[in-house]
Amino acid sequence: MPSSLARRLKLGTVSTSAITEAVPQSLCAREPHVPADRLVAEMVPPPRFDSVRFETYVPDPSQPSQAEAVQVLGAFAAGLGGAHAAGGGKRRWFARKQAAPSGPRGVYLDGGYGVGKTHLLASLWHATPAEPALKAFGTFVELTNLVGALGFQQTVRTLSGHRLLCIDEFELDDPGDTVLVSTLLGKLVEAGVALAATSNTLPGKLGEGRFAAADFLREIQGLSAHFRALRIDGQDYRHRGLPEAPPPFSDEQVTKAAYATPGASLDDFPALLDHLARVHPSRYGALTDGLAAVCLTDVRAVPDQSTALRLVVLADRLYDREVPVLASGLPFDELFSDEMLNGGYRKKYFRAISRLTALARDAKGLVAQ
Repeated sequence: MPSSLARRLKLGTVSTSAITEAVPQSLCAREPHVPADRLVAEMVPPPRFDSVRFETYVPDPSQPSQAEAVQVLGAFAAGLGGAHAAGGGKRRWFARKQAAPSGPRGVYLDGGYGVGKTHLLASLWHATPAEPALKAFGTFVELTNLVGALGFQQTVRTLSGHRLLCIDEFELDDPGDTVLVSTLLGKLVEAGVALAATSNTLPGKLGEGRFAAADFLREIQGLSAHFRALRIDGQDYRHRGLPEAPPPFSDEQVTKAAYATPGASLDDFPALLDHLARVHPSRYGALTDGLAAVCLTDVRAVPDQSTALRLVVLADRLYDREVPVLASGLPFDELFSDEMLNGGYRKKYFRAISRLTALARDAKGLVAQ
């Protein structure tokens, strides 16, 4: 039994008669090991986007750039139906090195939160006429984690035979990542791999506000040269005509819901933040395996930026897997300080707030009315 729950039972704030047979799990008790081959095999659209297609994307009539994006991406996918530029989708190790394709070898979807960029990126992955093993889909963080697990050269060899690499949430947070990703994508484009990416920042603007971008201008411009930028305007669809996110519940309500929901987890928020520091972000997806809901008590403001960035990754993995989040304490729009929300990582934090708000709305039904 989680120590926090034991304390509340002792104090009488939770009635034992209200607790059912379901004993919640604890994220803090999980220390998943993720082998490198799983990292590669899981480079597919997340469960939330298994069934999305261009046909299921509903453009906002007042935003013509959304309908245009569907047309452009559909044509891009159709154009990837031929033989792989490096040889039919299989790497020919002893063949003469192929000439790099002229012009951009990718598309870059830029827009605000919730305009459907990931929906479109996943639709592109599904529409590209190639076997799933020849298409890769992952977030920017997952791509850098793959390099960390496999090593740079092995990552190049693993992905060079692919028809398409889709990179969601493309963000450069430090100079090392800038050089790493620029070099990696250059090698893949040279091998004939098509690229597609989403972000809230145009390719030429990556890194601004986070480090001295001018010192790495050549690398950033090199990244930009790989992509045709496609702007997608619109408002966050998660808030179109939907009610505001529910306010946080009480500790007692969250605890009762966790015990009444098979497959739920129950953790104190501060303890979870401490645990995330001991688990590599590449394992956060595995950390949430099999969960029906995440229940958190005592949600507080995140104390520092390193902790905040880890929470952003966890929020992304929970959102990808459509895991409802039920919480007590502060509402999610008070997680990050004004300084954080006005700093270089503000887009990450706003995305996390948007996604956690959507998951909190999904969790309302877990609480007995």
